[in-house]
Amino acid sequence: MRFFSTAFLLFVWMHTNAQTKSVANPKAEAWKKEVIKAIDGRAKDAQVMVDMVFSFSELGFHETETAAYLTKILEENGFTIQRGIAGIPTAWTATWGNGKPFIALGSDVDCIPKASQKPGVAFKAPIVEDAPGHGEGHNSGLPLLILSAIEVKKIMEREKLPGTLMIWPGVAEELVGSKAWYIRDGYFKNVDACIFTHVGNNLGVSWGDAGNNGLVSVEFMFEGSAAHAAGAPWRAKSALDAVELMNIGWNYKREHLKPTQRSHYVVTDGGDQPNVVPSKAAVWYYFRERTYEDIKAMYDDGIRIANGAAMMTNTTVKYRLLGTAWPGHFNKAIAEAMYKNIQTVGLPTWSNEDQALARAVQKISGAPKKDMRGNAIDGLAVKLDTLNGPVQFSMGGGSDDIADIAWNVPTVVLRFPGNIPGTPGHSWVDGIAMATPIAHKGVVAGSKAVAATLIDMLTNPKIIADAWTYHNNLQTKEVKYKPFVDADTKPAVFLNTEIMQQYRPKLKQFYYDPSKYNTYLEQLGITYPTLEEKK
Repeated sequence: MRFFSTAFLLFVWMHTNAQTKSVANPKAEAWKKEVIKAIDGRAKDAQVMVDMVFSFSELGFHETETAAYLTKILEENGFTIQRGIAGIPTAWTATWGNGKPFIALGSDVDCIPKASQKPGVAFKAPIVEDAPGHGEGHNSGLPLLILSAIEVKKIMEREKLPGTLMIWPGVAEELVGSKAWYIRDGYFKNVDACIFTHVGNNLGVSWGDAGNNGLVSVEFMFEGSAAHAAGAPWRAKSALDAVELMNIGWNYKREHLKPTQRSHYVVTDGGDQPNVVPSKAAVWYYFRERTYEDIKAMYDDGIRIANGAAMMTNTTVKYRLLGTAWPGHFNKAIAEAMYKNIQTVGLPTWSNEDQALARAVQKISGAPKKDMRGNAIDGLAVKLDTLNGPVQFSMGGGSDDIADIAWNVPTVVLRFPGNIPGTPGHSWVDGIAMATPIAHKGVVAGSKAVAATLIDMLTNPKIIADAWTYHNNLQTKEVKYKPFVDADTKPAVFLNTEIMQQYRPKLKQFYYDPSKYNTYLEQLGITYPTLEEKK
């Protein structure tokens, strides 16, 4: 029934869309060729920015070096910076221009725990053992957008084109900890459209229901009373027992949840030492599902099970929301405009060295022979991806809080070919390509596609008009955005503090110095590619 309802709404959108005439500026195609050529000439800048952010290796809510470095570049290019937005010290906006359309350009910036990895080597080789690293490739998206914005800004200034560009970072995306707060605090209330970027293994964009899950991230904190674990355990009320009972309860609950759910937890506080019955203990859950209603139901179930565990152990429990993301749904009109530019730009030309590294990484990571859509996995992509529409069915999967923005503003996600197909995700393996020519070339290709799409959006009002028609008449016709955060929900900026305090001094020794070294590979003394470890 949901499919037929969506199909009908799509028909209505297409009929309305057909009645809006295009009034594109006839000079736009020449400007797009100009901006694409200009970005090709800035490949060195792309490499430096990508390598620099890679070397910082900063976890969510602690992207201080990344923020300082990128905002300095933007300030030097005439953008106005607003820092500390939404109560998050490392969050910012960089704005330039006047009037409409107001276009937001965003990408994530945080990295992954214990993913430190030397680039360009096809084996595990941490830069700093157990330190964070860019095992999700978030070092690449904002450099891509900065290049696009700077070059488009030049044309806007020269041609006196109206419009406003706002660049922003997805802080703590791995914790889904910022974008719902950006929406709550009104940073997108005047935005007409948003282009988001994320590293991938092809150059592509999609629209409609993305098939992924939304989530809530919640920590449950139990409190009892301590006692000597051998001398008088009967006098204690074990908070750790409550955590274990909650986990047992949830694991039994899984049998009665839909197969689209994903739920996982880590014990964040299990006590201090074995001979003291823990008076405090905590467990951190991600509850994921395909709809707001199902996510909320899981959240409510988790609270009930936590309360039950507290009753069984005569302890108390409190809980706090640490992050949230809606299921993804992206805009058809903008995706179609962008895909035309993707076809013009095409995939990068990969060298033999690039392909050799890709195949070696696929071998060591146990990459499957085919991806989820049946495409062969053998080195880097050489065939451009298609424009994909909404999934008809999904068994669920990952989450990204860009969806919270997409349910409020017409949004697309450009996937650009900066990483290797078939890697497991959230792993040191996924960091291997992220400061190599693979990432550098992928960023340049993606930047050209974004810049050309910006020219289209600035010069053809029909694109954004159609984007809002789709957003209002199809995407949000039946599904209305309901935030999980309220006015009193504070961003969880305390997360990752201890880890970064431990590893930042060690990582600083390896920050990239472009004044001395041509590339980060050169600074680390890596021959590209290094396919086997010397014994």
